[in-house]
Amino acid sequence: MPNPRASRRHDHDAGGDPEVLAAKAALRDEVWTALSEGGVARFPGARNRISNFVGAEAAAERLRAMPEWQDAGTVKANPDSAQLPVRQRALADGKTVYMAVPRLAEPEPFFLLDPDRLADTPRKAASIAGATRSAQRVAVAELEPVDLVVTGCVAVGADGARLGKGGGFADLEFALAASAGLIGPGTLVVTTVHELQVRPAGHIPTTGHDAPVDLVVTPERLIDCRAARAERPSGGIRWDELTAEKIAAIPLLAALAADRNR
Repeated sequence: MPNPRASRRHDHDAGGDPEVLAAKAALRDEVWTALSEGGVARFPGARNRISNFVGAEAAAERLRAMPEWQDAGTVKANPDSAQLPVRQRALADGKTVYMAVPRLAEPEPFFLLDPDRLADTPRKAASIAGATRSAQRVAVAELEPVDLVVTGCVAVGADGARLGKGGGFADLEFALAASAGLIGPGTLVVTTVHELQVRPAGHIPTTGHDAPVDLVVTPERLIDCRAARAERPSGGIRWDELTAEKIAAIPLLAALAADRNR
């Protein structure tokens, strides 16, 4: 008997225009199918996740060669396997890494990875399991300003428009960090993806809370979106766009909402 939770979309508790949500869901399915049929999705498969892809290491090396990478001392990164090579290289290069706890599911929703205090190799410490041994859990108030933000995508446009897996966690992380002054107008936001995840400018539907990327890095090329991308969201968390279910699922949001209602 099928498990209904296994097939439930990540955007099941998302608020917003149903037509936009449906268009985003259709595009996710298109990309996941392309990755699967193209034979470039790594275990455990493309669907319903920020897909790990063949060439993730090559994309990380291309990013690593950029002057902006070399100048960055602190990196905020998503926890997905597709960007593990980026986190590994950041630690190996002596950078401090803030990695979000998956689904922001803890009151202290970030791991702090200090390259000088790792219990494992950078490769192991950069994984979710390794971070539990090497990292310190920190609250948003304990974070330092970051020089570079690394985000995962299901799809990304040549204009910097980003499509996640539908949970909204990356945009919430961005809003939290921006409202705390950790991300500024000049902070570079990058993603590493497979070529099959790249779409033309104007192809990805977006809303006001969607945070665009500045640079798209694939194993084959670099796409600079800074001249074409939309303005970044401002004003912090958009409470009117969050459902009660989403707020209740994230301890930090639930605590912030309780403070607002006092």
